[in-house]
Amino acid sequence: MKSDAIKKGPGKAAQRSLLKSGGLTEEEIAKPLIGIVSAQNDIIPGHINLDKIVEGVKKGVLMSGGTPLVFPAIGVCDGIAMGHEGMRYSLVTRELIADSIECMAKAHALDALVFVPNCDKIVPGMVMAALRVNVPSVVVSGGPMLAGKFNKKAVSLSTMFEAVGSYEDGKMTEKELCDLENCACPTCGSCSGMFTANSMNCLCEVLGLALPGNGTIPAVFSERIRLAKKAGMAVMDMFNKDIKPRDIVTERSIQNALKLDMALGCSTNSVLHITAIANEAKIDMNLDIINELSATTPDLCKLAPASDVHIEQLYEVGGVAAVMTELSKKDLLDLDCITVTGKTQGENIKGIEDTEHEVVRSIDNPFSENGGIAVLRGNLAPDGAVVKRAAVLPEMLKHEGPAKVFNSEEEANEAIFNKRIQSGDVIVIRYEGPKGGPGMREMLQATAAVAGMGLDKSVALITDGRFSGATRGASIGHVSPEAADGGMIGLLKDGDIISIDINNAKLDVKLSDEEIEERRKNFKPLEPKVKEGYLARYAKLVSSASEGAILK
Repeated sequence: MKSDAIKKGPGKAAQRSLLKSGGLTEEEIAKPLIGIVSAQNDIIPGHINLDKIVEGVKKGVLMSGGTPLVFPAIGVCDGIAMGHEGMRYSLVTRELIADSIECMAKAHALDALVFVPNCDKIVPGMVMAALRVNVPSVVVSGGPMLAGKFNKKAVSLSTMFEAVGSYEDGKMTEKELCDLENCACPTCGSCSGMFTANSMNCLCEVLGLALPGNGTIPAVFSERIRLAKKAGMAVMDMFNKDIKPRDIVTERSIQNALKLDMALGCSTNSVLHITAIANEAKIDMNLDIINELSATTPDLCKLAPASDVHIEQLYEVGGVAAVMTELSKKDLLDLDCITVTGKTQGENIKGIEDTEHEVVRSIDNPFSENGGIAVLRGNLAPDGAVVKRAAVLPEMLKHEGPAKVFNSEEEANEAIFNKRIQSGDVIVIRYEGPKGGPGMREMLQATAAVAGMGLDKSVALITDGRFSGATRGASIGHVSPEAADGGMIGLLKDGDIISIDINNAKLDVKLSDEEIEERRKNFKPLEPKVKEGYLARYAKLVSSASEGAILK
């Protein structure tokens, strides 16, 4: 056992005395020491219930012969952080979470780990840590929120953000806005659509690091507590069999996850996180694989924000396994990949199918023959840009229009709310990338305002920042290289004609090579927006979004 380094033999008497000072008995010390990483806090609605998940995990570990030891991880709520300085601190916590778990697990020689996250950056941060530390590990999340109900329609956080745009546009009264506010998020849990948190919790199942149901069992269901107990039992099974995360997360399971991403229409942030996860698993991943897999993987689901269907309805028809079953009918998945159940993916999904095909379309009748995510390239994004194709209206899959250029999200929001954006425009928000932001802020406030004002049928938005999973419309993020790195997005001027062709994976500005070269000669990036503290250090170390915005 790794923990022998802190407990075995006369030479470790001092360490044992410290373990005993925490109340551990000799019998407990002799057993495998299982770290439980808890991201519980009283701020994030998806994390408020994690204490109950942790208690379930502890019971599962105890039942199976281990000694559970809980330690914390931080977390930022993207929704609360949205639209102000706080959003700079969201993505950057992914690296802090991975680093701090590495420190805790290695400093205390833990034998295995159970990760208890739920929301946006916390899930990938923990998965990255699992791969880096590489001891037997299981992920079990807190589960999704139930959808709210407003005027007999299902609503969610994205509805709320879009309602702000409707209110500003005079389409909704203040009382209606308040009434919606009181019912949009009715329970604890990760926000109820196929946003980033639920995307990553579903993808953990397909990577093989989480038990079936991890992505879709609602947070308020007792089944979620039972899943937590099973996760504690499963990690002990992984320990006894010496199966580690890098045995599970391979090039084959990464490809499975990307295909499920396409079929579910996951958040564009999933591309950023899977790239970073692949890096920790020592797997090379080029963004071009996204379009290669998209060409053969159909879009089988339209979940919020692309529709009024929410995660609870996916749960009701079999969850992630039902989607995998459809993909497997055309041999699109490698079902021999091992998982933390101790079984293969094929064994896990046996007999699970959405027979009505209302939530999960039949493989023979998809929403689209292509997957829900696309990577665009062109002179505006030679290293790539990402769009959630599944949430783009058909009329906006191909668009050409004049640029309205802004050097921050705040400038763009002010222009949107003051109705300076016209039908046909392409909003450009730059200096919001990993370095330029710094921190690569999400732009949900801007995209939701555009949708709430009814402009999503005629206005596109591109940025070197990123978007919330709750974003819909022709919203293209991760434009690389970013403006702060001298990317073409930094050379744009108001009125430049931007050409977007999502089906053909193209993103260009209609300028001659000579004009581009002339602009480049005179180009000087803006001064850094933040010059001290963690963000300043982060900006110096972070890589391009095309590489997963990892620290180098």
